[in-house]
Amino acid sequence: MGSLEVKNDTVLAVINRLSPFLHGKNEALIRILVCAFSGGHMLLEDLPGLGKTTMAIAASRVLGLRFGRVQCTNDLLPTDVTGLNIFKADKGAFEFHPGPIFNNLVLVDEINRATAKTQSALLEAMGEEQVTIDGVTYRLARPFMVIATQNPIEHSGTTPLPESQMDRFMMRVSIGYPDRESELGILRKGSQKNAIDGVSPVLSAESVVSVQQAIERDIVVSDRILEYILTIAEMTRNHPQIASGISTRGAMVLLACARCAAWMQGRGFVIPEDVKIFAPEVLAHRIQLRGTARSGSSDAEGVLQSILNEVPPLT
Repeated sequence: MGSLEVKNDTVLAVINRLSPFLHGKNEALIRILVCAFSGGHMLLEDLPGLGKTTMAIAASRVLGLRFGRVQCTNDLLPTDVTGLNIFKADKGAFEFHPGPIFNNLVLVDEINRATAKTQSALLEAMGEEQVTIDGVTYRLARPFMVIATQNPIEHSGTTPLPESQMDRFMMRVSIGYPDRESELGILRKGSQKNAIDGVSPVLSAESVVSVQQAIERDIVVSDRILEYILTIAEMTRNHPQIASGISTRGAMVLLACARCAAWMQGRGFVIPEDVKIFAPEVLAHRIQLRGTARSGSSDAEGVLQSILNEVPPLT
């Protein structure tokens, strides 16, 4: 996971507010903020017990976002996510009861324990920020962000996410084990979940939307940077080990993250390093290797890294 030198006061304030509770997880937190400020969604994939759920809850608190949670099980229904119409006898009509998807930040815990049918209930919400129920379309709150957690596919009782679902996630991030000093601090202080519930917000839903608009409006992207991103995408499409390369949507997502990286570093324009810093987390789960059953594996990350090393520098 590449390190980003943050110089933006807003981001520094968020990190400083949460650092006492999230030992050694600042880089993962930065990536959650990139997704939030770029209008994207995040998939946190790692072993149980490494703080994925705590990270998501902490992010909602500090960003001042209305929080919803879906705990996935193999008997979870799509309506448990989106909501449903319930007949009210006293009114003689159906009344819509919204599900947890109608919040600013929705934690979908252990998403790969839900069936494919339930996973598909998230596709429209994540792609278009709306849900359609019984022929009626409902717009979701702004900002809207899904943070899904996932245990490794090898664990029992899990269903792999299809490629269309994976492509809805702006980033796939692995927190990993904390370093020894950070883990020692965790053991000393114990669980910080209750303390996180009391964290006061640094931002609000309205200010998050304002940041999204400012990044889109103020960060300059030259044609050379656009060509640089397109070169990376084309190299994945023509690589002999890759069966399915980066789509146009994948290139656009990489551009959005590069804009946010420039903003976080206090710059008004994008440079190649902004493109490359988050490229592994943005692109690895979007490529399909030849003869590899699973997208986003360590093999895919290795092939992607070799492409990033080979892409011609700007002259």
